[in-house]
Amino acid sequence: MNRIIAAALVVAAACAAAALPGPAWAGAPSPAGAYAYIGYPNDGQVVAANKPFRVWFGLRFMGVAPKGVKYPNTGHHHLLIDTDLPPLDQEIPSDRHHLHFGAGETETMIQLPPGKHTLQLLMGDDMHVPHTPPVYSKKITVIAR
Repeated sequence: MNRIIAAALVVAAACAAAALPGPAWAGAPSPAGAYAYIGYPNDGQVVAANKPFRVWFGLRFMGVAPKGVKYPNTGHHHLLIDTDLPPLDQEIPSDRHHLHFGAGETETMIQLPPGKHTLQLLMGDDMHVPHTPPVYSKKITVIAR
């Protein structure tokens, strides 16, 4: 009788654990080890304030494809400026803090007002949703003077 109760408890615990919410990711699968990075500017670099400067995007173990193109292990870049990562189970916002590069661009020109700013990349799938697991870069800081 004790074995039956113990087995029932193990099954109940496994079912309860399976019902617990895990990471809230909804996007297309990403390949193991994939990561994004900002190739330029470098962390801590000083850039000219109120003048365009180039930001180029790097990506490893994954390919770039435009929005709407559903192909395994691909996505497109989103540049996050002065903000944290958005919810990873929803479409990435599109505003002045979340720039979309849905045509598959791998670089852009931006300008920033004077001050300290953060930049970070986040990959989105064919529908602008972060991958599962999400693929993003380290957040870097630039100083606009």
